Amino acid sequence: MNALLVDDDYFVVTALEKKIDWKALSIENIFTAYNVSQARDILQQHPVHILICDIEMPQGSGLELLAWIRQEEYSVQAIFLTNYADFNYAQKAIELQSFDYFLKPIEFDKLTLIIRKAVTKANEEQNIEKAIKEGFLWKKNQDKIVEHFWRKLITGKSFPSDPAVIARTIAEHNVSYQMSDTFLPILIKVFPYDGSLGKEDKDLFDYALLNVLYELFQSPYYSIETMLEYKDHNWIAMLRWDAPPELHRMEELCSSFIEKANRFLRCDACCNIAQASSLSSVHPVIRQLIHMNEEMINSRNRIFFLEQANYEEASYIPPNLMLLEELLDQANPAAFLEETSRYLHSLVNNQSMNASLLRLFRLDLVQLVYSFLKSREIQVHRLYTGTMNDQWFMQSLNSIEDMEKYLTYLVHTAMKYRDFAEQPKSVVEEVQQYISKHYGDDLTRTSLAEIVFLNPDYLARLFKRETGISLGNYIIEARIGIAKQLLATTNMSVHTIAGKVGYSNYSYFSKLFKQETGCAPYEYRNLQQTNRQH
Repeated sequence: MNALLVDDDYFVVTALEKKIDWKALSIENIFTAYNVSQARDILQQHPVHILICDIEMPQGSGLELLAWIRQEEYSVQAIFLTNYADFNYAQKAIELQSFDYFLKPIEFDKLTLIIRKAVTKANEEQNIEKAIKEGFLWKKNQDKIVEHFWRKLITGKSFPSDPAVIARTIAEHNVSYQMSDTFLPILIKVFPYDGSLGKEDKDLFDYALLNVLYELFQSPYYSIETMLEYKDHNWIAMLRWDAPPELHRMEELCSSFIEKANRFLRCDACCNIAQASSLSSVHPVIRQLIHMNEEMINSRNRIFFLEQANYEEASYIPPNLMLLEELLDQANPAAFLEETSRYLHSLVNNQSMNASLLRLFRLDLVQLVYSFLKSREIQVHRLYTGTMNDQWFMQSLNSIEDMEKYLTYLVHTAMKYRDFAEQPKSVVEEVQQYISKHYGDDLTRTSLAEIVFLNPDYLARLFKRETGISLGNYIIEARIGIAKQLLATTNMSVHTIAGKVGYSNYSYFSKLFKQETGCAPYEYRNLQQTNRQH
């Protein structure tokens, strides 16, 4: 423990240092200062527990120093010394929570007793502060222990089922649970909107989501043991009940949460409520709840109960694929999507929709659209390559709405490119523009076909039909045209120009150039220079 002596009188400070038995008071270090500024510096550099300070000093009063100490929230027991028995001083010292107020001349025996009491109080405050800090750390650590216990129980495939082993696990984690405690798991799945925090800043979104959940799920009837995200946007809330759970109350709370999620979090949500069970049997209930969430494909913003889940294996009856094919041929995407949406919602209404059926449905629809495009010589694997396609595809099994969104993207992309591919002039113009900008690249039928997502042979036939010249000859003409321009207007070497227009073999370039112009590159350049001179 440390003490600080502050007085503008050097002899007072020296007397306090020498005439007080500081070791007997368990005070190890004595710091001295002769004005408020020096005292502040010491307080900022060293922990001080006892302050003995004069009130009246030329460069600032002891009361001002104590006011600063309280403002900085230093834990200091202050004893004031003064020559004046002024009530205003005493009143101000009390307001600033000083420990005592001592009139000079100093009686060292009495002052020693006052300091001893101040040391006792400082020790008490240190113990309280330590207990608070340890309690906070214990609570923080205990929260992590509880979370680890539930994460192991929720995500672990082989959580023990033997009551004795479970009891041992509880003891190992030092969590205050009994085997007979009643728990109700609720699985909450959220679907962030495009442009929302859930898409742009997941950490901040999760913080807001947990605030809403903890605020909403407050009740004297149960405690929230954990809110745990076991995979992206899929959370499990574990509620421990002191009485039999009231499912209607949970349904009301989940309805309120969905409304708040739509309104404030800008996301859709589903809540899946399990049966209440004891700790000894809650693990299989959680596994069933997760399985239901994975397999039951439902509409968003609804509440489902595990005990009402239908796990009967439904046979897949595909939609009317012939009708859908006709709608594609008729270029009627609206009717196509209306028919697929009707089919999907009929499965949901009949409670015969699950992830397996939805995968088969997606496979049929993808094959149907791909076949439609392939029949029009469109390279599907190129058209649907990219992050957006992968994202829509992966999300399509999350919900009916996600599947509808994926089909909209799939069909509209197909219709848009079908319209483009059926306008030969537009396709040819795009290829020509590409050649004019990339004449120095390695241009082939295959590479150019990839630009417009068409079959290479089909593109070659289409190009010749529209232009009257083969694609290969057009590339040669375009390159030789650029070479002529460079020969006539620049001082670049012929070898450099050959490489610039896509020919690394100079002899081959020279041969093609002569075939197209009737003269060699050097002769062409000399001819152009002669013409300019005349």
